[in-house]
Amino acid sequence: MSSRYFTEEHDLFRKSFQDFLQKEVVPHIDKWEETGRIEPFIWKKFGEMGYFGLNQPEEYGGMDLDLFYTVIFLEELQKINSGGFAAAMWAHAYLAMTHLKVEADHEMKEKYLTNAIEGEKIGCLCISEPFGGSDVAGMKTTAVKKGDKYVINGSKTFITNGVYADFYIVAAKTDPGKGNKGMSIFLLDKDFAGISATKLNKLGWRASDTAELAFDNVEVPEENLLGEEGKGFNYIMQHFALERLIMGINAHARSEYALDYAMGYMKEREAFGKTLDKFQALRHSVAEMASEIEMVKEFNYSITHRLNNGEYVVKEASMSKLLSTKIADEVIYKCLQMLGGYGYMEDYPMARMFRDSRLGPIGGGTSEILKEIIAKMVLDNKEYKPAAK
Repeated sequence: MSSRYFTEEHDLFRKSFQDFLQKEVVPHIDKWEETGRIEPFIWKKFGEMGYFGLNQPEEYGGMDLDLFYTVIFLEELQKINSGGFAAAMWAHAYLAMTHLKVEADHEMKEKYLTNAIEGEKIGCLCISEPFGGSDVAGMKTTAVKKGDKYVINGSKTFITNGVYADFYIVAAKTDPGKGNKGMSIFLLDKDFAGISATKLNKLGWRASDTAELAFDNVEVPEENLLGEEGKGFNYIMQHFALERLIMGINAHARSEYALDYAMGYMKEREAFGKTLDKFQALRHSVAEMASEIEMVKEFNYSITHRLNNGEYVVKEASMSKLLSTKIADEVIYKCLQMLGGYGYMEDYPMARMFRDSRLGPIGGGTSEILKEIIAKMVLDNKEYKPAAK
């Protein structure tokens, strides 16, 4: 592992996390993939080990570690071959909990962030809507102030952890007439009346629960407003750099896992009197894939380094997600092909990886949307700035 980014402490953490995953998670993965539900005990074990608090403040039970511990967390989750399990873990720790960490007040953090770090409460981030996924500014969900409460009506979809969540970080329009300047962020507890969840049946990520949520006159105490009213769009944009980088890191890690598996297969599988790794066409394909993976991995590490130092890297993170997820899809497609008929069999890991990887260019902003965002930055000199502190 590159000593430029990873210290001996990082390497020790990687090894201990690998051991934990093999002992506590891998034996259950096939069952969770089949049932579509991750059992509650594993959330608590992740919490006990501190894995949900890697980048969280020590004051609330976190460890306040640098972002390369997060990189390791993401990479190793991709290498147990369950995109759904990985998504459930990082969506809780880096989507829902990030808004708690940054926008919630002290009382809200004590009530929810501490329990989320301990794995006692599961969170989800609710932005996408049935008629507006990547069009964040066009959302229809409303939050109307009535006395000391807000009343929320609307719906959200494609919400990871949405079925079994204990709390929801919800974006809603508090002043629809102001466009994206009229959006706010709220924390809703699962016990609030008027919340219903419908489980969605997905192509991949089958271990995770993905929901369509409906909010019917949900009364939310005014203290559950996160940050300032009307700043919700800015808060969402603030965290997109991390979300997109996470998707990029996930992609390079699953690409690497797929290629390693395919190369192991090629060394053992014989055809026409020699192993597959001796056929020039396949060797050159491996060389090309290995080069692409190494290129995006190094790019992702450099972005992580800059983000860790406080730079706003939304352009680079958008590029990471665009290219890393594209390369992951292409690499896994080629690796499946190298396994021939076995690649198509569910008894081999590539079929699941093929399905799980396909969400990469869709979730967290589609590739088509990202291309336009990047085009605005490089062609129109558009500047995206972080939310004011």
